[in-house]
Amino acid sequence: MSLSIAQRPTIVDLVFKPSLATDIALIAAGAGLTAVAAQLAIPASPVPFTFQTLVVLLVGASLGSKRGVLSLGLYALLGLAGIPVFAPKGDGSHVVGIDAFLGATSGFIFGFIAAAFVVGLLAERQWSSNVVKTFVAFATGSAVIYLIGVPVLANAAFEGSIVAAAQFMVPYLVWDVVKAVIAAGLLPGAWLAIKSLKK
Repeated sequence: MSLSIAQRPTIVDLVFKPSLATDIALIAAGAGLTAVAAQLAIPASPVPFTFQTLVVLLVGASLGSKRGVLSLGLYALLGLAGIPVFAPKGDGSHVVGIDAFLGATSGFIFGFIAAAFVVGLLAERQWSSNVVKTFVAFATGSAVIYLIGVPVLANAAFEGSIVAAAQFMVPYLVWDVVKAVIAAGLLPGAWLAIKSLKK
């Protein structure tokens, strides 16, 4: 019996044979893709626009709850270790180490981990193979990120005002809806393509 992180199968399990080595590779790949997506940023203060959220939710949906949490947890640990994996500031520099977990955007880092878990759970129940369910799953994951990230942002940058922080995040919400629509088209299409190749 091969060792692997036991969970209900997701789309990657249609492609890769389950094993501990495969799980480790997928977890590392998810963290790496998230780091790359974070660098594709449109500078804004104190929160840049990035493709990071899209990749975070795709990682959760592709890897499932356990591997998704471990992947985004690894991503957070890389930043804590001083590697510039988080989105850059307006001047191109990166906040890393403990400072990244004390700043305005730190809540979003923890929100990524929680969102990957939630979206992963839904994916394990086959939500990522249906366009409408995929959109709902990604909208739910985005809501989790906001629920954790906005209060921290409010405390760090808006003198504790949740309303002011929420108003500031409205343009990001629109951006995240667009990303949820993109994902709703990508994942179900990938499911169909893989299943057709498996026949």
